[in-house]
Amino acid sequence: MKKIGKGIAKHKYLILLISVILLIPSMIGYVKTKVNYDILSYLPDSLETVDGQNKMVDQFGIGAFSMVIVEGMEEKDVAKLEARLESVEHVKEVLWYDDALGLDIPVDILPEDVKNIFFQDNATMMVALFDNTTSSDETMQAISDMRSIVDKNCFISGMSGVVTDIKNLAMKEMPVYVVIAALLSLLILLLTTDSFMVPFLFLASIGAAIIYNMGTNIFFGQISYITQALVAVLQLGVTMDYSIFLLHSYQEAKTRKDSREEAMSEAIAATFTSVIGSSVTTIAGFAALIFMTFTLGRDLGIVMIKGVVIGVICCVTLLPALILVFEKAIEKTKHRPLLPNMDKLSDFVVKHYRVWILVFLIVFLPALKGNNGVELYYNIDKGLPDTLDSSMANKELSEKFHMSNIHMIMVDSNLDAKSKSEILEKVKKVDGVEWALGINSFIGSTFPEEMLPDDLTSQLRSDEYEMMFICSDYSSATDESNAQIAAINTIVKSYDDKAMVIGEAPLMKDLEDVTSVDLVTVNTVSVIAIFVIVMVVFKSISLPAILVLVIEFAIFVNMAFAYYGGVHQPFVAPIVIGTIQLGATVDYAILMTGRYILERRGGRSKKEAVSIAHKTSIHSIVTSGLSLFAATIGVAMYSNIDMIRSIVILLSRGAIISMIVVILVLPSMFMVFDRLICYTTIGMKEVYKPGRKKGNAEAGRRSR
Repeated sequence: MKKIGKGIAKHKYLILLISVILLIPSMIGYVKTKVNYDILSYLPDSLETVDGQNKMVDQFGIGAFSMVIVEGMEEKDVAKLEARLESVEHVKEVLWYDDALGLDIPVDILPEDVKNIFFQDNATMMVALFDNTTSSDETMQAISDMRSIVDKNCFISGMSGVVTDIKNLAMKEMPVYVVIAALLSLLILLLTTDSFMVPFLFLASIGAAIIYNMGTNIFFGQISYITQALVAVLQLGVTMDYSIFLLHSYQEAKTRKDSREEAMSEAIAATFTSVIGSSVTTIAGFAALIFMTFTLGRDLGIVMIKGVVIGVICCVTLLPALILVFEKAIEKTKHRPLLPNMDKLSDFVVKHYRVWILVFLIVFLPALKGNNGVELYYNIDKGLPDTLDSSMANKELSEKFHMSNIHMIMVDSNLDAKSKSEILEKVKKVDGVEWALGINSFIGSTFPEEMLPDDLTSQLRSDEYEMMFICSDYSSATDESNAQIAAINTIVKSYDDKAMVIGEAPLMKDLEDVTSVDLVTVNTVSVIAIFVIVMVVFKSISLPAILVLVIEFAIFVNMAFAYYGGVHQPFVAPIVIGTIQLGATVDYAILMTGRYILERRGGRSKKEAVSIAHKTSIHSIVTSGLSLFAATIGVAMYSNIDMIRSIVILLSRGAIISMIVVILVLPSMFMVFDRLICYTTIGMKEVYKPGRKKGNAEAGRRSR
């Protein structure tokens, strides 16, 4: 690696030129990468609900639908509005009562059930059917075009409207996330480094790495909006340590080398060796997300693994070139580090280690209870601002028509009329069902189906399936809604075992089932992966158990804040936190552990080794923790998308909690379990051998 380091130091201007040139295709790739705003689209295709959605597109040419509520408008004007909405590109059809019987037929002679569906007080409802999926660009554009047509007394609800609002909100906020994260990270760097120029070089190097990472996402075709929102702040937070280590290595090497290039080549080699070991644990945390059945985890995991790798590469190529080129500016802007000396704090922590062990034991069980008891929500639109068009429309739909959800039933089109009527009648009796609508509902059971227009029947029946609509008064992702879906499924399957109940609420029920399993899987995989990595690094059985326990305790405390604060979390938050907080902050513990082991092997006493390890690592741990905190806390305060806000709140709080736990609890663990560590770590048994002299410390230091 030293030869490569020499080449990098020698060709610094060429590296800067190449780095700038690479930004151009990366920016193009970043702009061209499609962003997916529909979380439900990451459910596995093997689910019946997902298969049903796909078949609905294939069989009926319908990928999504929205309810359009119109208030205070005469029927003839509603019909004109219906025609205008139908003219919008990718709106396949707009269904209203006139599609069945025409405007010449008075509303009063409609079957009572049908009349209550389409009319309530001074409001009427239409159903807009789209020829593409819920979150496709075409459907979202159609929603925007429809909104431009209707006036303030019209409301367009449904998941497509929600996804459109999430897209608009995310596109507005995401550039601000990066600016806030960069500014707060800059503030932390100004406090923790000894030059006003260095923070800008760090941000330039990491910023380029983020752009390279985002640009190469184009090879995946698309990424989720959650991934796009989190990647920049996460990459900034977790790779900042690498830059700090390189600078410190370079400054140390300069005192021993005759030229800057030689010092930098040595620093690059030292940084690469150190950072590779550090980044492996971070990568392992993100890699655990790939094991999720809910493929949003794979989306985020792969992009962040790529981001860490690119961050390491930029740290040993671009950043050294920047430091060498701007070294005069670095020297001219030197200042005293603003972080105070923390040796007294280290002495206090080590001296009172029994207190911190006691605190750990007292807090552990309540923290574990809080971690396991956090209430999760699965409703995609929960936590969005009430002022959004979709939020107001869904509220109007619920208040005017007692409609919180629409389920769709797809049954065999050859099923006899009697069975289809019985299905609807039984479904109507299920708790929370407001109405059930099929083809015959428009004319009643005493009139022949031939009376209905072909346009209507063709929308609800294909060669293989016939579609029915069920209105639910229950919100998605609630216990009542899930029980209702199960009851409807039982009724439908008793008549047709291949029938399917699909829609937003059934998908969210499957989302809950799938991610509940994923949470256990991902946490298990991440713990095992980190355990194995630490075991290999330190050649110990006890140390990985201690380190994982300490960071898991920090995760439990983090989640317990939400539990005892009564804050419901989006379903994806504990999955992401359980892996990222473990993978990103276990490095704090590894740093201190490495120095502790080194000092013990060098002949230091238990207390001396722990004290030295604590004093030499606390500054780096504080800097790392504050860097991750700074990169996330501003986003948490600014974001109006609860799915993102909740994750970054947990990340920012988790960074501080992990920092505090490692500083207070980990050295106390070393003090208590020192003998166990020595007897279960290869090459350390001799520390406790009779006749072993403590005076070998100097020889140990000379051997380093």
